[in-house]
Amino acid sequence: MTGHNTKWGMIRFLKLVLLSLLLILLILFLVAAVRTLTLEVNAGLQLAPWEKTANISANISKQERAVLLANFKEAIQIPTVSFSETEQNTSALREFDQLLRKVFPTVFSSSLVKHEVVANYSHLFTVLGSEPELVPYMLLAHIDVVPANEADGWEAPPFSAKELNGFIYGRGTIDNKQSVMGILQALEYLLQRGYVPRRGFYIGLGHDEEVSGFSGAVNIVKVLKSRGVKLQYVLDEGLAVLDGIINGLKGPAALIGVSEKGSATVKLSVTMKPGHSSMPPRESSIGILAAAVTRLEEHPMPRLFGYGPERATFEHLAHKFGLPLRFIMSNLWLFTPLLSRVMERRPDTNAFVRTTTAVTMFNSGVKINVLPSHAEAFVNLRIHSAQTLQEVMELIKSTVADDRVKIELVSGFNPLPISSYTEQSFGFQVIKKTVLDMFPQLTVAPGICVGNTDSRHYTDLTKDIYRFAPTWFKPGDTQRFHGINERISPKNYEELVVFYFQLFQNCDIRNLPTPHASQHEL
Repeated sequence: MTGHNTKWGMIRFLKLVLLSLLLILLILFLVAAVRTLTLEVNAGLQLAPWEKTANISANISKQERAVLLANFKEAIQIPTVSFSETEQNTSALREFDQLLRKVFPTVFSSSLVKHEVVANYSHLFTVLGSEPELVPYMLLAHIDVVPANEADGWEAPPFSAKELNGFIYGRGTIDNKQSVMGILQALEYLLQRGYVPRRGFYIGLGHDEEVSGFSGAVNIVKVLKSRGVKLQYVLDEGLAVLDGIINGLKGPAALIGVSEKGSATVKLSVTMKPGHSSMPPRESSIGILAAAVTRLEEHPMPRLFGYGPERATFEHLAHKFGLPLRFIMSNLWLFTPLLSRVMERRPDTNAFVRTTTAVTMFNSGVKINVLPSHAEAFVNLRIHSAQTLQEVMELIKSTVADDRVKIELVSGFNPLPISSYTEQSFGFQVIKKTVLDMFPQLTVAPGICVGNTDSRHYTDLTKDIYRFAPTWFKPGDTQRFHGINERISPKNYEELVVFYFQLFQNCDIRNLPTPHASQHEL
């Protein structure tokens, strides 16, 4: 009888456990379902009454349109190439200086604008505001471009600015002369129309961003720091408008970069006694190094999806996905492990999941019958926001796990701080408003830049750095960035000019409006 009671007691206990689990699952499902239906972090300040400022309409005439496109094409035709930190086309940089002075005469002659050449080829513009107590902001762009060779498969010569199939082709059209010329063209038009800014601002045009910005951006920052300048926010290149690129997303999205991944270049090397290939040891320097590199590739850095700004990206976009993706994106607190395993399967989305590891150079050997004494490989890592450079180095050492392999840090830096993107974030909200006023069909979200920009040198001047320009990218266009057939449509370039035209004026508000209905607390 006692055994019978024990058996039924166990059954009742198991039933209770099962019912409890079902109840927990039901509660989780209901919470997730409610969150799926109600999560909307994009309304924010759009419904709030914004402070009115002097509103000068762009109204670009047919003649002005022809001139702004001609100016842009002339900029593309100047091959301001950066080959390395020590090799740049300096004659082209001098020619570009003359172009700016020629096509933007009002900017260079206005009493409101102070222009300085920094480090011989970079430019710093200081634009005075009528209310100096308002903290200024700064727009950045860079003049230099990466090399381009027509023989690589360009449909039009890379420095021709040739119009083909509705696009202007040329190196720099999307990286980054569209911003250089767009910013100054917008300021030229505003000044011609009698604009006097309420809030002062700076424009910094670097000449060596493609080779790390250690001459241009770094020296511009030194000038500003020597004057005690503090900035409300900085806006640089980085992310863009993505149309049809994010699978499952309904409509285009504007991603505003709020941080950048860190970077590290690591050298691995093995040194042994040389010898003849007829009497090889069991392991050679090449074999030992190859095994170390293989271990790094077979054991990637840990998954960190959800611990950086990439989580906010998907939560901001969640309401624009259909089911079941909307359910998943709205409930990353529950589905992060699942989503990260799916995303790591593709190189372009794996970059948001972890610190990426790329073996980019492998050097050894001098003769086919000689065992090399030395073998070396270089590994480039892009560090996730939730990791540090030191942590990455320690993981490399533990993964390689071979004292015969020397591990050296060649260069590197930590991920950039994450800039604010709440409803109290002046820079983010003003950029967002400018985007949505122009393109109401867009969804705006914070994002992470997997590459690096000049803005990383400005962290001592502001806590808020944003990386965005309204350049439109459709499927296949991301490969044009530093690749072949870089291009932009005339319409999109004109939209950039109008964007900066409106941004300058939107920044003249003294304060952000009070949120209409705060839904940002997730």
